Amino acid sequence: MFFDYFGDDCFAAVAEGGKLVEFHLDSGSVSEISGNIYKGRVVNVLEGMKAAFVSFGQEKNGYLYAGDIPAEADSLAKNVPLSLNVKVGDEVMVQVAKSPIGKKGARLSMCLSFVGKNLIFLPTADFCAVSRKITGEEDRERLADYAGKLCGGGGGFVIRTNALNTALRELKEEAAYLRGLYATTLEAYKDASVGDLIYRDADVHVRLLRDFDLSGVDHIYIGDSAAYEKVEKIFRKTRYKNKPVRYRGEREMFEYFGLEQQVYQLMSHRVELENGAYLIFDRTEALTAIDVNTGRFTGDTDLEETVFSTNVLAAREIARQVRLRNIGGIVVVDFIDMVSEEHRAAVVAELEACLREDRAKCNVVPMTGLGLVQFTRKKVKTDNVSMLTKNCPYCKGSGAVLSDSYISFRIKCAIKKAFADGYENVIVELNAAVFAHILASRCFSDCTQGEWKGKRVYMIPHRTFHEEQFSVRGDNNTVLTLPDTARLLY
Repeated sequence: MFFDYFGDDCFAAVAEGGKLVEFHLDSGSVSEISGNIYKGRVVNVLEGMKAAFVSFGQEKNGYLYAGDIPAEADSLAKNVPLSLNVKVGDEVMVQVAKSPIGKKGARLSMCLSFVGKNLIFLPTADFCAVSRKITGEEDRERLADYAGKLCGGGGGFVIRTNALNTALRELKEEAAYLRGLYATTLEAYKDASVGDLIYRDADVHVRLLRDFDLSGVDHIYIGDSAAYEKVEKIFRKTRYKNKPVRYRGEREMFEYFGLEQQVYQLMSHRVELENGAYLIFDRTEALTAIDVNTGRFTGDTDLEETVFSTNVLAAREIARQVRLRNIGGIVVVDFIDMVSEEHRAAVVAELEACLREDRAKCNVVPMTGLGLVQFTRKKVKTDNVSMLTKNCPYCKGSGAVLSDSYISFRIKCAIKKAFADGYENVIVELNAAVFAHILASRCFSDCTQGEWKGKRVYMIPHRTFHEEQFSVRGDNNTVLTLPDTARLLY
């Protein structure tokens, strides 16, 4: 693991054999608020949608579904029709279940949860459970017995996979600590104003330490001194106390360990596979599409075996990439067509097996007749590419710029408008490459031989102009003051 800060940005990464498998960023400009608890006020109730909108101190109101209100959550479990039991003006304690993403506000819940290393405390629940990821029958029975001994005192608990080898005494201590957090939150709520933050979830560093099985982690390198002190204090009383390492190298830590270049590669739509094939990632607002291509890989046997081996390799890399890029929601993969049903099933099985390594919940749908595989991955925050980039100020997020021909056409439209407004002279300032295209293609020649006769068009090329940048202005003065680079076009 690697932890560091850059200004207000908090970085965390997980690498296996030098290969990045997880990257997390809590940006000072895009705050991660998932898990935080606020005092809110209901501002709108939509009975038809069984939902309410809550003001809780953020730019956008949060969305509260009826099934995320304690009494209504019980109705949902019992398959009873939901009916909202909040009204406009009610003050409510809400926890962010999903941070704001894009234009969507946060999803909120009144069914609170406090997450520890081994336990999740559910103060509004009346049950205790064992994580579904613990599959051993003997382990489940033992931990279910432990869970029953924790439940006295109100609320419920879920025993996490980290608790597999944890003693009951340690679980009781953690349960008491989580109950204390809830009590402190209740006290803070009483004196808080609407919009106040009353409980802040751990930062990304502490969340990773809390959620990972640290027995499989060799070292935790930390570049920031304050972060090291915090982590070292957490580990002081554990059997893992020697794992935090304060990085003091002259080179930037992420660059020294070869991680910075791997983070940079996340911005690419294209991901190379080790056999010469490649993946193309296309992200839309509704879903992420992934296309598998053989590229320069031709294989050593027949076509079917070549395609099958490429698809298996692609399935492994896709599972790694969605985890690394933190892609959530619907993902559609266009695998290369295979004839063999056995091969098709094997590719889906490989994808499912690799996605099981992901800490986020994933659900895979069988391959369609068109060779498409759909799966979902739980989405709780903005994906990493969005966190590390901004919309291009030139293409406005389209991922493309205008062609020279179309820019020339737009310039022609502006020139004609200036002449229509009564000007005799027009001065155009534009990109030098676009100017060269206009000269080479003579795309304005028809106008100059006809409707522009007797008028003058001056063009001033600029090497520093963006390709799409230009200005057109009219001038009726007899004498014009122009730079030496100005060219009388026609």
